[in-house]
Amino acid sequence: MKPTRDWLGLRRELPEGRRNVLVVFSFALPLMLWCLVSYVPWIWHPMVRIADPGEVSYFQKEMLIEKKVFAAENRTMREAGLRQAQGSPANPIFLPAPHKVAQALITAFQTPPRLPNEPWLHESLLHSISIIFWGFALSSIIGLPLGILCGTFRAASRLTEPFIEFFRYLPAPAFGALCVAMMGIHDAPKIAIIFIGTFFQQVLVIANTVRKNDPALLEAAQTLGASRRQLIFRVIIPGSITDIYNDMRILLGWAWTYLIVAELIGATSGITYFINQQGRYRNYENVYAAIMMIGVIGLATDLALAWLGNNLFPWKRQGQKSLWETALDYIRPDYVK
Repeated sequence: MKPTRDWLGLRRELPEGRRNVLVVFSFALPLMLWCLVSYVPWIWHPMVRIADPGEVSYFQKEMLIEKKVFAAENRTMREAGLRQAQGSPANPIFLPAPHKVAQALITAFQTPPRLPNEPWLHESLLHSISIIFWGFALSSIIGLPLGILCGTFRAASRLTEPFIEFFRYLPAPAFGALCVAMMGIHDAPKIAIIFIGTFFQQVLVIANTVRKNDPALLEAAQTLGASRRQLIFRVIIPGSITDIYNDMRILLGWAWTYLIVAELIGATSGITYFINQQGRYRNYENVYAAIMMIGVIGLATDLALAWLGNNLFPWKRQGQKSLWETALDYIRPDYVK
């Protein structure tokens, strides 16, 4: 019998079949728990959905009532000799069942907005994606080369990293009021929040990655007479490009985490506006659907970038793999690979 540590994969890769099963269960287990809470009445159903209001004056059909209130009203009806209400166990309105959320993933795109000036769901998603794109693109245009310089030259590191280390602890949303005052209430302050939330982290992460280059390669290049420019473009960047690429994938995920806060600044827009509006209308299945869409888009983007990196850097490829195998490999966080 194999020891438990082999089954758990202690300091060694799991067999492919077992790895695939565990990846599937990582999604299946939370879904199973959600289904149990939603469909099994005796697990957690603190409300009662009214099927027949009886002679309780304020009860209405399909109304959700707390169990203790339902029991108290029925006790009053019973003592008065009046017809009691009938109902079935139910969860609060803020926890819809999985099948309702699954339906909302389709119907939310087909349902027109309630007000003429409100955007459709697909318009909100595209707007949010544009905010992420511009914020992260501007951050990378400045942060990527600065991180490479800081990781290469000690003078650049000492000049910029102390301040960046201080600034990265300042929460990006705290600058919301300043961004609105300087840039208006539309998209510019939202892009600025994404920029602030990723730029300073990006410089430090890229600089740390560049420092991991083998010093022997730098010494060999300098011995052969390489200039500083050649060191950067012929040795340092090629030697760390794959790790930098993976860093950028992780940093893009951080940009998504700032999206909701960024879109609350100034004029509410994008997918955040849709979520807030659906919450006000008490359409919580649409709220869950929208949140899941953000996760699906983020994960799909990461998998696409992983597949692209597998083809851009063939020397890092471990044999030809199908798209599904690539997804299973790259669905795990990079720090455990």
